[in-house]
Amino acid sequence: MIADTPYKIELYRLLCLRRNLRLEVVGLKGRGRSAYSIAKEELGIKGNKQKVLDQVHEMIQSMKKGEINE
Repeated sequence: MIADTPYKIELYRLLCLRRNLRLEVVGLKGRGRSAYSIAKEELGIKGNKQKVLDQVHEMIQSMKKGEINE
């Protein structure tokens, strides 16, 4: 997939965020800001790490189905 449109760039960014959230849910930590804090701040999601991961996953699924297409 070539991310050459704003829609594809946002989808790719959400995919990376989901991957990092999955790692944080199982206990791995990275450097800098956590994906959990980024998702909560930028996407306006509330809840614990697992709930935030589930909501990001739902956002990705709806984008892939074409429900959210800008």
